[in-house]
Formats: sequence, C-alpha cells, structure tokens
Amino acid sequence: MNKKEYAQANRDWLTRKAAEEDVLPLAKGVYYKVLASGDAEGKTPSPRSVVSVHYTGTTIDGKQFDSSRGGVPLAIRLNELIEGWIIAIGRMHIGDRWEVYIPAEMGYGKFSQPGIPGGSTLIFDIELLGIA
Repeated sequence: MNKKEYAQANRDWLTRKAAEEDVLPLAKGVYYKVLASGDAEGKTPSPRSVVSVHYTGTTIDGKQFDSSRGGVPLAIRLNELIEGWIIAIGRMHIGDRWEVYIPAEMGYGKFSQPGIPGGSTLIFDIELLGIA
C-alpha cells in the first residue's frame, strides 16, 4: 500500500468508527468513546494546565506505538501536546477514561514518527489522573 492509499484507508477507518453508536464527536474531526466516567462536576484542564495521564497509543491496525501504563504517568502542560490531545483532554474530567480517535491532521499529519507512518489515524486510551 502506498502513502496515499494508506492515508485514505485511515480516513475511511475513522469515518466508519465515527458512525458507531457510542462514538461521540469533538472539534476538528476528533472522536471519542467513554470507557469510564469521573466527576462530571469536576474541573477540566485549561491549555496551560499540567495534566497527569495514563495512556496507550495504537494505529488502526492495532500496533501499539507508546504507553505509560506499567510505568509512571505522563505529566505535561496540555498546550505542549498534539492538537488532538488538546481537544480531547480539554473536555475531560479527573477520572475520565476515553478511547480517542485522532485524524492524522490533528496528530502528526503526513510526517512519520517512530512506529507511526505518516497519514495515520491515532487511537489513544487516555485516563485523566490529575490537573495542576
């Protein structure tokens, strides 16, 4: 499969996923499914908040490219992450665990990363542990 076909296969996968009953839309083509809910009345992070999360990232073929699980949670300022994470985590409450589907344009675009071909739709299982 060439790069154009790969990118199209990723777009097609996201279109099919977005049509599933329990998948909800966010801004800019990002979608999510609730795996667990935290305190719906709790605060959500601002772009300058430092968030603490556990996460696992995979591509649409199920290949894991990164994970904090089994180790130390990631703690980082929200506005330093890829745009898809900023969009999703900015709507989460502490204790929420979502499976987030990020189109390539809100992730790494056409640029490859270790374990992530350019044009990849990214799937993240993200659990928001804390906000500082």
